[in-house]
Amino acid sequence: MLESLFAGSLEDSERRREAASYSQVEAAALGNQPALDALEFLAPSDQIKVLAEVKRASPSRGQMAEIPDPAHLAEIYATNGASAISVLTEERKFKGSLDDLRAVRSRVSVPLLRKDFTSNEYQILEARAAGADIILLIVAGLAQKDLARLQKFTLELGMTPFVETHDREELERALELDAKLVGVNARDLSTFETDSNLFGSLVELFPAGVIKVAESAVRNADDVAHYRSAGADVVLVGEALVTNDPAKMLQSFLLAGKS
Repeated sequence: MLESLFAGSLEDSERRREAASYSQVEAAALGNQPALDALEFLAPSDQIKVLAEVKRASPSRGQMAEIPDPAHLAEIYATNGASAISVLTEERKFKGSLDDLRAVRSRVSVPLLRKDFTSNEYQILEARAAGADIILLIVAGLAQKDLARLQKFTLELGMTPFVETHDREELERALELDAKLVGVNARDLSTFETDSNLFGSLVELFPAGVIKVAESAVRNADDVAHYRSAGADVVLVGEALVTNDPAKMLQSFLLAGKS
């Protein structure tokens, strides 16, 4: 599934590249307002930070929410305490788009993560041109040399790489690159089952100065409290927000995540 998602995103980016060349998108990216400092917004504090996701669908759950106005949903997130917002731009399985990212950027002033299956520099330039501040880099889908190259390119654009891992080996690879924003995704990419204890089993590997993000398996405030007690600085949440009252859920998450 992961290989298919990467291949589909790459194919879609090549299609867009036929309409907007590398140099055109590069000019738009470099001419945009500087990226926000996501590390500052997500820095550890006495309360857990929430990276709230605009997410219509997923391969494991199918359609979850229509979200006709992603910018409005993002405003609800920002108003109710989200420190940053993740926007799914993958078109095939997650039903997102770069237009969603542009719409959200026009309405909120917190950092934005372009959540997609990034494998080349063009996709990173697209993200910056559309207003993204953070780029998702998935260790499981990238060779180490490619991961290092894309992280370096992201940093050169003034953006923050968010390096996602799923097990001990991947986490060690992320930390080898001195990544500063690192996630542990509880979802097994081969079975799509989740293990809410995975983050806690790996947290001791994180050195000081790295922001620790717990991803997936967040259904309610108790799950946030569980991740907070395990040492998470940030939780990334999508499904629980888009399938419930997002304002109430966010407020409950923040209350549960106080130290």
